[in-house]
Amino acid sequence: MSRLLELSAVELAELFRQGELSSSEIVDSFLEQARRWDGTVGAFLQLDAEQCRAQAAAVDEKRRRGEKLGPLAGVPIAIKDILCTAGTPTTCASRMLGNFVPPYDATVICRLREADAVLFGKTNLDEFAMGGSTETSAFKLTRNPWDLDRVPGGSSGGSAACVAARMVPLALGTDTGGSIRQPAALCGVAGLKPTYGRVSRFGLIAYASSLDQIGPLARCVEDLALSLEIIAGHDPRDSTSYPGEVPPYRTLCKQPLEKLRIGIIPEQLEQIDPAISQAIREAAKVFQELGAEFREVSLPHSEYAVACYYIIAPSEASSNLARYDGVHYGYRTDERQMAERLAEERRLASAGKSPEEPDPPLVRLFRQTRSEGFGPEVKRRIMLGTYALSAGYYQAYYLHAARVRRLIRQDYDQAFSQVDVLLGPVTPTPAFRIGERIQDPLAMYLFDLFTVGANLAGICGLALPCGFTADGLPIGLQLQGPPFSEPRLLQLGYWYQQRTDWHRRVPPRLRSESSPAGVSSNR
Repeated sequence: MSRLLELSAVELAELFRQGELSSSEIVDSFLEQARRWDGTVGAFLQLDAEQCRAQAAAVDEKRRRGEKLGPLAGVPIAIKDILCTAGTPTTCASRMLGNFVPPYDATVICRLREADAVLFGKTNLDEFAMGGSTETSAFKLTRNPWDLDRVPGGSSGGSAACVAARMVPLALGTDTGGSIRQPAALCGVAGLKPTYGRVSRFGLIAYASSLDQIGPLARCVEDLALSLEIIAGHDPRDSTSYPGEVPPYRTLCKQPLEKLRIGIIPEQLEQIDPAISQAIREAAKVFQELGAEFREVSLPHSEYAVACYYIIAPSEASSNLARYDGVHYGYRTDERQMAERLAEERRLASAGKSPEEPDPPLVRLFRQTRSEGFGPEVKRRIMLGTYALSAGYYQAYYLHAARVRRLIRQDYDQAFSQVDVLLGPVTPTPAFRIGERIQDPLAMYLFDLFTVGANLAGICGLALPCGFTADGLPIGLQLQGPPFSEPRLLQLGYWYQQRTDWHRRVPPRLRSESSPAGVSSNR
């Protein structure tokens, strides 16, 4: 494997700025890696090599002319295919948006362009970000680079997998209930869920608007800090966007650690795979060596977090996805076939062979379009949410969940009055096998046990690689902090990575220069 592929985004940007590498050289190396491996891993939904090379050539020309370069100049970054990119399809891995080409860029995309980054393809995800394994994508399956028979996590599985497979140094994902942190942990990379409002959601196709947040995935924390510095900041087009200044995250993360109080929740370590529990305990020792003091804390209402999340998130999804009706944009059922079926049903009804008159054509258009355009998991969550919001059940379900959400936030507030950050697992087990849980929604939902709380409370969370199981599967730890404490989380993560080398480990298959079978990166 090329040495260049092992460099961080910060290192690549510096080498480009010094003239030691051209953006074209950088991009060609990663394109070659994607050509060799994405046919097997399946991380990308769209990857246009010529478009990537054109962007790289433009940045090279900008440097040649002596113009000021952005902080990510010449560096490729992959984009989760739920963020709008002008002129490039944005599908949400759904048939419903299979041919949708946005006329505008999301705010984070605008900021990456201003930073002179090379937008390097759109990555696979669970359909509309609803899933925890990237198995619900309508178009393809993404595999974990550490074990091709296992899932990469979700819903940002494509973003995590392409970083782990060294197809890019950096990627963007979204996190609604752990969708950055969970795949980062399963793929052995780092992922940051910023505080709600820290990064503009304008141009993010919504799943659950009060929970969604955009964040970066990378191998090293310094890359996360640099990318957050670029994409964070107030945006008048997002009414939930935080108006405060953006700290210099990359500088702050390297500051010497002061004595910190880290909270640990003992019961969490009793509920998980023993290998993960042991890895978390070993990581705690590293933080102790760095001067941290540990205290036991409790989150009393955390046992209700998954149930609370799976009322609130589907309810918001039900509302957000109501716009996909086959009229405005997106998928539309075949109206000729629909008309033929309707005519046949009416003939049977008039002949007394059908019990009732069929629905009017417009209702049939809505129903057929949504039935054909959405996959099973999206339909399941729409139905859950519609039921929870219905007149007879709103108070029993949605309103009750909203009150529990407030209690969960109060638990975090109480914990952070005693400690600076919380340390714990990201997932209860390592990556599971493809197909193992897809038919068991409850088992899939419970995999989010340790991540949904941060979204319900609106706080920030950082996932870091901290070890491997006996089978060679990555293990991730999670640091959670109060709102807008990203500098502290990144600082802890940076110094942890200075003492460990888990983030430098390479999936065994990538160590060989031989190319696997299959080389297609495009849907």
